[in-house]
Amino acid sequence: MMSTIAARSGPPAQAGGPALDARRRRRRARITAVVFALPALALLGALVGYPIIYSVVRSLFDADGSRFVGLGNYSELFRDPSTQTALRNTAMWVIVVPALLTGLGLILAVLTEKIRWATAFKLLIFMPMAVSFLAAGITFRLVYDHDPHRGVLNAATVGIHDAFSGSSGYPGARPRDTVVLKKGPGGAYDTVGTARPGQSVVLGLVGLPPASIPAKAVQAVDPAAAVKPDAVTGVVYLDFSPGGGGHPNRVDPRERGLPGVSVQLTQDGRTVGKATSGPDGSFSFQDVKPGTYHVRLPAKNFSAPYAGISWLGAALVTPAIMGAYLWIWTGFAMVLIGAGLSSLPRETLEAARMDGANEWNVFRRITVPLLAPVLSVVFVTMVINVMKIFDLVYIIAPGPVQQNANVLALQMWLVSFGGGNNQGLGSAIGVVLLLLVIPAMVLNIRRFLRSR
Repeated sequence: MMSTIAARSGPPAQAGGPALDARRRRRRARITAVVFALPALALLGALVGYPIIYSVVRSLFDADGSRFVGLGNYSELFRDPSTQTALRNTAMWVIVVPALLTGLGLILAVLTEKIRWATAFKLLIFMPMAVSFLAAGITFRLVYDHDPHRGVLNAATVGIHDAFSGSSGYPGARPRDTVVLKKGPGGAYDTVGTARPGQSVVLGLVGLPPASIPAKAVQAVDPAAAVKPDAVTGVVYLDFSPGGGGHPNRVDPRERGLPGVSVQLTQDGRTVGKATSGPDGSFSFQDVKPGTYHVRLPAKNFSAPYAGISWLGAALVTPAIMGAYLWIWTGFAMVLIGAGLSSLPRETLEAARMDGANEWNVFRRITVPLLAPVLSVVFVTMVINVMKIFDLVYIIAPGPVQQNANVLALQMWLVSFGGGNNQGLGSAIGVVLLLLVIPAMVLNIRRFLRSR
């Protein structure tokens, strides 16, 4: 009987049973996860956590770290004119660049769906992402160079300007003395004496290096030989004989004419005739009525040539650097938005088109609202990036205008290591920059967690 009871009852059950085993497995899994995460956490703490804590503590001390100043560095930060400029420029970057990048990326992503060779186009636009910021900065420093012979942008600007407005033929030229020509208002030169029909004038200029004389220029001629009773003739020439010799205000052998010079005939201050000198420097005003006249060489013949736009001047240096940043990051925005665009429900778009919506309405009322999560991610990511912009500003902006393009990250480096040697103030700027970045980071992380 007893054996039967013992056989039925079996071995005693363990306390807790399956629930205890499940808890033990979960505990072992957590321990395993912590063990595997410890190296990453240690590295994160060493590279991120410790520098943040040290910067916060260091910002409470003076320049050499020997005296506690509390929030003095933070009050100095907002009084310093350079830091105020950096704050304004950083705010401009945050307002302008992320919006432009998101808009350009959206437009390019939509357009690439409408063209052939979309893959090659995307590769071309995305390629600048493979270029380091150092190389991109050096490249754009050359692109924005003020010298049209080196700066690509100014070469194009000067070419377009000269195609429509022309350029000065002989900048810096001047008469040898004031016996024949005198300088008038605005930089023009007028003849001292008067001329009548049937007379000629000789207008000699100096101050021109021989290399600046056009190749088509030939030996200047004496205009008296071609004078006509009803015409005023003349010659504009380089009043300089190679090797020396010659006579001032007289055409000598080996003195070349100046072609392409604009010449005006004036009477009582009014322009009554216009001419342009030929390869031998000669010009002529025909059918001139009797009277006395002056011959004028307008100022546009001698003005300095158009040199283009000062892209890296104080007024345009920040927009110029923004342009370089857009060139680098537009491909990133386009690819990210393009990935979201490819996942849109095509049946919704086709249904809208079948209902009579044109492409603009489909884009504005359907595509953009459906892409809103992706657009916000791109926008917030770009906000975080532009707050940390440093290398492009440091490389592209020339020294004299670097303060005009200053941003917080660059100001932090300049104050701490670039000559300021005030690591207390530099740490305070770093903490302010961290506080400005944190809200955007939190927003991005929360959106990422909601999308899981």
